[in-house]
Amino acid sequence: MSTDENHVQGIPASALAERFGTPLFVYDTEILESTFRTLRTELPEEIDIFYSLKANPNISVCAFLGTLGACAEVSSYAELLTALRAGIAPEDIIFLGPGKDETELVACVEAGIHAVVCESIAELQLLDELVERAGRDSFPAMLRVNPAFAATGSGLSMGGKPRQFGIDEAIVRGAKEQVAALRRVEVIGLHAYMGTRILNAADVVRNTREILGTAEELAGRLGIPLRTVDVGGGLGVAYFTGETDPDTAELGAGMSEAVGDFARRHPGCRVIVELGRALVAHAGTYMVRARYVKESMGEWFVVADGGTNHHMAAVGIGSFVKRNFPVRHLGRPAGPADRTYTLTGPLCTPNDVVAKKVPLPPVLPGDLLGVERSGAYGPTASPGLFLSHGFPAEVVVHRGEAHLVRERDTTEQLLGRQRLADFHRASP
Repeated sequence: MSTDENHVQGIPASALAERFGTPLFVYDTEILESTFRTLRTELPEEIDIFYSLKANPNISVCAFLGTLGACAEVSSYAELLTALRAGIAPEDIIFLGPGKDETELVACVEAGIHAVVCESIAELQLLDELVERAGRDSFPAMLRVNPAFAATGSGLSMGGKPRQFGIDEAIVRGAKEQVAALRRVEVIGLHAYMGTRILNAADVVRNTREILGTAEELAGRLGIPLRTVDVGGGLGVAYFTGETDPDTAELGAGMSEAVGDFARRHPGCRVIVELGRALVAHAGTYMVRARYVKESMGEWFVVADGGTNHHMAAVGIGSFVKRNFPVRHLGRPAGPADRTYTLTGPLCTPNDVVAKKVPLPPVLPGDLLGVERSGAYGPTASPGLFLSHGFPAEVVVHRGEAHLVRERDTTEQLLGRQRLADFHRASP
């Protein structure tokens, strides 16, 4: 075993691969903790950090962040149960999403979460009926506003244009009668989410100021208390060449000023920021093993045992030009990168390209490669059933010990959920 190979908290990459197999997602709690504590230290104390489970819904990842003080933002019944079973207190959970069903809304009421974020007037009215049906005197809700202004610095903007999310600001302005007519639901605040993958701290601060100002103005129009405002999140991570991570010191100073002014006007109001990839991306590595290394028309390819079926985010969805996540040769991380390779998976599609023409030390069949910054939107955003390979195992390394936190899908598990129709039985 080479002493030069990549390690995770002292454990060689080859040992992890031998014990758990590949493809494999590995999450490092030292990086998780460092990332969270840096943001918690820089952001003002008036802000509560809510972890967005959509980035990585693994229950152990959620539980570890919970031990550090993270709350939870969930968007499905399964995510709600994950947060609760991970030990997140109900009063520290919010539930949002544009298409909640009655089962999800009832579960929120029964659990007694902090608030359901309603994304239409009809949903607000349905929640009111369900709370009454449950025999509860009251239940908190927030309105997700689709602001008239557009975000700055966002790779995926959520404001200033037609969206399936939220309620248009103009509609909220005229909803005072509907809000006043609610029998059991109390609207306690507002929520807005302006976009994602924002790398400039100043843009996050500007969006926060705009949201807080909009929330104040709309709360006054609706005649509701302002006990919670969710300013969204969207804090990005630098994946690609030429990008840099947001300056957390600049972010903290700007947010302290913006939120401090608001807090002085609204003492006791809970201000929420949602963070997903910003908390978990750096902590994850997608580990694959090279099966074949071959040349085609002067270009070298590494065909690995895992690809975009597990890590669709690495494709660079939404980009006109393919850009690479950082890729490391785990067996020779410090070796000279004197050849470029295109890293692909085992899928029967030309789109199964994880990284294109990336410089690496020489790669041989059997070598381990790691796609870094892969703690967010790996399995949760990937077509794991494509070609029936199933989802990979996931491992958390904590205090130098590796823990299997998701078992690898087996062929029998995949086929066991299917049912073979009897096509030979005689027709009636």
